[in-house]
Amino acid sequence: MNDSIKPINVAEEMSNSFLEYSMSVIISRALPDARDGLKPSQRRILYAMLNDLSLSPNKAHLKCARIVGDTMGKYHPHGDSSIYTTLVNMAQPWTMRETLVDGQGNFGSVEGDAAAAMRYTEARLTHMGTAMMTDLEKETVDLTPTYDETRDEPVVLPAAIPNLLINGGTGIAVGMATNIPAHNMGEVIDGVCARIDNPQITIEEMKQYIKGPDFASACEIRGFKGIDSYFRTGRGSVKMRGTMEVEEKASGTSVITITQVPHGVNRAVLQQRIAELVREKILTDISGMRDLSDEETRIEITLKREARPQVVMNQIYKLTSMETSFGVNMLAIHERRPKQLSVIDALDAFIEHRRDVVMRRTRYLLKKAEARAENLEAFLLALGHLDDFIKIIRDSKNREDAKTRLKAYDFPASTAEQLGILIRNQASIVNDRYIFTERQVNAILELRLYQLTGMEQDKVKVEYDKLLEEIKDFLDILGSEARVLDIIKTELLEIKEKHATPRRCPILPDEGEIAIEDLIANEGMIVTLSNKGYIKRTPSAEYRVQARGGKGVKGMETKNKNDDEMDFVEHLFSAQAHDYLMFFTNTGRVFVERVYGLPEGSRASKGRSIKNVLNLQPDETVAATLRLERQLDEDGNDITLAVEDKFVLFATRSGKVKKTALADFKNYRKDGIIAIKLDEGNSLIDVRVTTGDDEVILVTRKGLSLRFTEDQARAQGRATAGVAGIKPVGDDYVVGMAIVNDEGTLLVASENGIGKRSPFADYRSQSRGGKGIITMKCNEKTGEVAGAVMVLPEDELMLMTSDGQSIRIRCADIREAGRNTSGVKLVTMGEGVKLQDIARVVPDDEEELEEGEEGAEASASEEASEE
Repeated sequence: MNDSIKPINVAEEMSNSFLEYSMSVIISRALPDARDGLKPSQRRILYAMLNDLSLSPNKAHLKCARIVGDTMGKYHPHGDSSIYTTLVNMAQPWTMRETLVDGQGNFGSVEGDAAAAMRYTEARLTHMGTAMMTDLEKETVDLTPTYDETRDEPVVLPAAIPNLLINGGTGIAVGMATNIPAHNMGEVIDGVCARIDNPQITIEEMKQYIKGPDFASACEIRGFKGIDSYFRTGRGSVKMRGTMEVEEKASGTSVITITQVPHGVNRAVLQQRIAELVREKILTDISGMRDLSDEETRIEITLKREARPQVVMNQIYKLTSMETSFGVNMLAIHERRPKQLSVIDALDAFIEHRRDVVMRRTRYLLKKAEARAENLEAFLLALGHLDDFIKIIRDSKNREDAKTRLKAYDFPASTAEQLGILIRNQASIVNDRYIFTERQVNAILELRLYQLTGMEQDKVKVEYDKLLEEIKDFLDILGSEARVLDIIKTELLEIKEKHATPRRCPILPDEGEIAIEDLIANEGMIVTLSNKGYIKRTPSAEYRVQARGGKGVKGMETKNKNDDEMDFVEHLFSAQAHDYLMFFTNTGRVFVERVYGLPEGSRASKGRSIKNVLNLQPDETVAATLRLERQLDEDGNDITLAVEDKFVLFATRSGKVKKTALADFKNYRKDGIIAIKLDEGNSLIDVRVTTGDDEVILVTRKGLSLRFTEDQARAQGRATAGVAGIKPVGDDYVVGMAIVNDEGTLLVASENGIGKRSPFADYRSQSRGGKGIITMKCNEKTGEVAGAVMVLPEDELMLMTSDGQSIRIRCADIREAGRNTSGVKLVTMGEGVKLQDIARVVPDDEEELEEGEEGAEASASEEASEE
């Protein structure tokens, strides 16, 4: 007994044992095979369902307990709970991009709820699960003995689809792990076909077919760098982001609705996290949250009245799992060892596997066809000498004697050729005599009497000729690489046509990878800012063109349900979505925003508070706005705020003007910067971009104007007050400023809706600092001047009244008149309503004039009363 005990090195023994254990876990448990994309446990469950239980898609579901029992007893000697968990995983549509198992019953939920016990649930294979084992019975893959050596199991499944990339997979082995994302089946199949057609295809070309991950749960994929990284190396990080929508309620509050969460994110845990952030006063603008989800995600988050939805959404993305990453590590078993695979490597592994499957299947079918043809060949030979064969069989003592006599039958080879039989196996010819094989003799002895009829003989000949064609085709396949690859493509495209689904996860550029302007259409917008500080942008197409003198359409809600005081539009202007906006405040500061960054609203909506957009002080309000059209240099860089030889010209209520270089504002900050020094009681009226050599016209409330050259005011820094432009008399003050354009006219409109266009030639140039000359004859009918703007004949004019009505008219419909006249009616207003603001609008394409009866009547009556 003592002789059987041997001393060993414990450290060496532990090292060897752990190495064996590690390799067992890596090869036989945790990592998927690169060929079929399955782990051994998954493979054994699918094999048991088809081979032992025949659970094809057209069969009835079977209790999962039975499936687990057969798998555990015959193929996978591990715990039933782990086998059932694997089975459930393959049936969950939020886990697998293309489920392999069709589950019936409670298979859990996306919130992480566990599936019901296996005795309650039922399952069968899906079409994709069956496709994984197509042609398994045709010796397409190697078989290996099971753990108890009582039966065989496949080493790998034939896998008619590239499952590794389609469904991905996760696993933690010893010292290594894998995390492969799912992809769209149609895209992957296209990628396989492209790789077959062009073995030298590059990653960039492949990305035209396989766009990137397409997870089981719909969400946004942000950025291309991570995708490019794992396409090339098998490792990378893919950013996933859920989707949120903002809806404004009639009460003025906003609701953020979460409609998608990133793949793998638990909705219940996400809500708990948001609730924690609210309790910890990190998210301070949320007033409530409720979950309305069923099969589709719908989580509503109610915001406080003054909350800025975009800010809250950004906070949710930053502080919760609404934005997360999927760390890609494409590690799989390839040639019996773990290997880091790029996307091209994974495609090659599948193509090579399918090539082997097609070749082995063809050899199997060839062997079957040759065996059948051999029997049919014997039938035809026997039927050609039927009487001799019947006599041999009748004269034989037993079956063995008959076999011996048939083998010894003297049958000339030439006779076989005369019968039209192609002798395939020349080894059957000995001394110009045809020698029957053992199989052929047995087939002849087993002929039935009905097969001796003439009709049956014809059927045998037809079948034999067909088999010869098939054999020829099989041999051609085995001898042609192109045929094999073409078969792989054809079978894949058939599956794609039947079972491919659209992409669920759109791939969008991440911030910093592409300019956001490239994602936003540069559409025309009307921007309005009310007296109480509510701002919005509205597509200009919502404001239809009307005839001069019409009553207009409802422009915005100007009265709060809980507020008796009427609000009105104070600033209105036309802009493009990509333009910059400079907001100048009553304290002399300036803020810079993009038009697309403003809250969007319908024509009749109130908009959002400007304090949600700009970081204004409590008593600070917007006094003037300036639109800057986006400009790019030759290299595509944005130089809008850095253009040389451009100036910003300020006009104040008291008549002062100031000129500052535009480049002085390029280093703007989110909290604003100083733009102009304002004296007490003074305020900004208008701001314009100039060339430094322009001529300027200032217009006052009492109808006076002064035209002077811009070079009379030297350029000053930002923190200066400026110089005198016009000196209003008495209680008069400046209401408008226009830059002279000889191709245009000066349009002046009064508070009672009267307006006119006057040529700039009517305004002589003067020295700045004077009292000015008449630009509009103001009287009781016209009222005082509301605004002035330079317009071109093709322009359109937007007018906004104090009760929120708006009208859009063509400038060409307004008759030109001398500067010392009153003008014509532009808009019909009710009693007590005043014209609040006017703005020049560049017309959109394909707009049609919509002139109603009231507008036409108003036009006719006002033409008659023009002065």
